[in-house]
Amino acid sequence: MRRHRNVKIVATLGPASDDYETIRALHEAGADVFRLNMSHGDHSEIRARHDIIRKIEADLGNPIGILADLQGPKLRVGVFANGEEELEVGDTFRLDLDEAEGDKRRVQLPHPEIFQALEPGARLLVNDGKIALRVKYCAADHAICDVIVGGTISNRKGVNVPDVELPLAALSDKDRKDLEFVCDLGVDWLALSFVQRPADVEEARGLAKGRASILSKIEKPTAVKNFDAILQVSDGIMVARGDLGVELPVQNVPPIQKRLIRRCRAAAKPVIVATQMLESMIESPMPTRAEVSDVATAIYEGTDAIMLSAESAAGDYPIEAVTTMDNVAREVESDPTYTEIIEASRAAKRSTVADGIVAAAREIAETSEIKAICCFTKSGNTAVLVSRERPRVPILALTPSERTARKLSLSWGTNCVVSDEIERFKGAVVAAARAARAENLATADDLIVVTAGVPFGVSGTTNILRVAPCDERLIFNTDPE
Repeated sequence: MRRHRNVKIVATLGPASDDYETIRALHEAGADVFRLNMSHGDHSEIRARHDIIRKIEADLGNPIGILADLQGPKLRVGVFANGEEELEVGDTFRLDLDEAEGDKRRVQLPHPEIFQALEPGARLLVNDGKIALRVKYCAADHAICDVIVGGTISNRKGVNVPDVELPLAALSDKDRKDLEFVCDLGVDWLALSFVQRPADVEEARGLAKGRASILSKIEKPTAVKNFDAILQVSDGIMVARGDLGVELPVQNVPPIQKRLIRRCRAAAKPVIVATQMLESMIESPMPTRAEVSDVATAIYEGTDAIMLSAESAAGDYPIEAVTTMDNVAREVESDPTYTEIIEASRAAKRSTVADGIVAAAREIAETSEIKAICCFTKSGNTAVLVSRERPRVPILALTPSERTARKLSLSWGTNCVVSDEIERFKGAVVAAARAARAENLATADDLIVVTAGVPFGVSGTTNILRVAPCDERLIFNTDPE
């Protein structure tokens, strides 16, 4: 199913989208990857959604990516004797490990790790930042705070600690069980929450044992600070603007988003922009103009994918939300300014033979009548390098690995086809010509660029490029190999 756009769409599944008909309609409307949110739904529900996606994939004959989003540790206050209390600016409020019910002066914070990391002056944000506390004094079992933003505090509200790196692992006991479950199911991507340091990613990778690619969610200031090191050990990135916008001043988020997208692209690793993209469509069939502009901005910046959360998981208009994203993406990508921005932001670093091959493929395609760049890839590396170039012509990725094809469904511009194993380059050229015609990317009278690595089946050996006709009779007549 060829998309008439390059940016990919990720749709979260949930109560509003957990049956075959709805999920298929979401895919046909434009969803390339489905997100399974491990914060909601038990394993039986997750398995049922996974099985439906794979059935749709088989019925339609095209690969679909699945991303399992791990919950991560959740930091919450305890409970109050009255259910809630009103805090006013200037009040003194105590957080401690005491299990007794809270009142206007104190409440339990059952996370000793937080007290270990706190220092005077650090902020604690409660209920998505609606209440802000500043630490005046702290010890191993409590902290005395000044209320700097007041409001209603109630049972088990979430706590953010933006100013310190917490000695907490990104994976809770629940996450480890969920990780093993979804890896056994066969998901393609694992989204890792609460990432603060490269070691968090490496722990998840060790547990996944190569069964899924690791995508790090950037949602904490410490992750932004350590981003280059985190990117190096990750397979992909999610700019998770929800918590990021709570823990940082909101005006800091747009430039961070732009910066992270460019770094991901330079590293040839897919990046998703997520959170509140079309949030009004949870209850409305039409988005706001600001939301449309937000989606468009992420596309202009060159992101690989844009994501829907509650809009498709629990909203009243899940299919309309995907359709809206698809329409915005098509309109943006047809704008000449989009091409100018994307090409102006193209990274010029070339350090390997593979970098040179894909850059040459893009340049040849854009200076001649080439209809598509066709790359053979076992691991997906060649395809993501071509994707990084953001060529003006379609990218056709052929791979004998169904798993690789599914993984590539997150990468900008890739049209994936599962092919037979190839032993010689001539066979690759013939298969590329046939696939380009079958996918309506070219006709028999057109030319394509074919890239591959010889010997076949060896990852990271992209070393050959050919301009070829899409008529295989001409290939056989002109190529003795």
